[in-house]
Amino acid sequence: MSSNLPKIAWIGLGIMGSPMSENLVEAGYDVTGYTLERDKLDRLAAAGGTAAGSVAEAVRDADVVITMVPASPQVEAVAYGPDGVLENVRAGALLIDMSSITPRTSVDLARAAREKGVRVLDAPVSGGEAGAVEAVLSIMVGGERADFDEARPVLEALGRTIVLCGPHGSGQTVKAANQLIVAVNIQACAEAVVFLEKSGVDLAAALDVLDGGLAGSTVLTRKRDNFLDRDFGPGFRIDLHHKDMGIVTDAARAVGAALPVGAVVAQLVAALRAQGDGGLDHSALLRGVERLSGAEV
Repeated sequence: MSSNLPKIAWIGLGIMGSPMSENLVEAGYDVTGYTLERDKLDRLAAAGGTAAGSVAEAVRDADVVITMVPASPQVEAVAYGPDGVLENVRAGALLIDMSSITPRTSVDLARAAREKGVRVLDAPVSGGEAGAVEAVLSIMVGGERADFDEARPVLEALGRTIVLCGPHGSGQTVKAANQLIVAVNIQACAEAVVFLEKSGVDLAAALDVLDGGLAGSTVLTRKRDNFLDRDFGPGFRIDLHHKDMGIVTDAARAVGAALPVGAVVAQLVAALRAQGDGGLDHSALLRGVERLSGAEV
């Protein structure tokens, strides 16, 4: 390992966290990881990282701590308390939270960390599992410019589009907008798929030509095969998109922004989850449209 690179602690080795941490190992970083699942720790160790037995152990010698966990409660659980990041990391360390959480949680975390001499960036990502594996994520960051500049080399090992969006919480606000756009886009694609199929059109051909015009999008490109094959293995689970639609709905209400279409799609995501599809990929919004259109799913 190159000694001039910062030592990294990685907390949370899920669908996104595992490939992201491995990309840092591949880039030459010394990565110590902690997560609740033993097999994920074994995977990191096999990739050249180090498995830790606790959050405290993982962060003790770290220059940079990266958290990638499902939601605000999990961020608070790993950050606070006697066994958490803030009580066990050295003063001057940089905490980069890449989870998708409420902007308010990010602002509160930055304030609490400042009292411990720890700097914080909120840096949620877009691009799903494929973007994590390929290290082409879009990373939207909130925090201080100097901390962002220091973190950039680390983030460049994880993503392609890396932008400082403003002060603490700004990254999460932009991520909430991202999730709004993605959900509405998937829903529109799903409705088009059912319309095309019921009309007897060659679906593969139709999606190809649509993706080459103004209707084309990263969503359509990435999710085309999910729609065609009805393959809803999770790249990004409905459960998590449901959480994110709650974040954007609440945040929009707080600032006085109307989200009429977003509110409808939020309910469709919630309905899909209530029907037992929460563990499926968000492209499974297609199943909801099929049910509404009279299909047995």
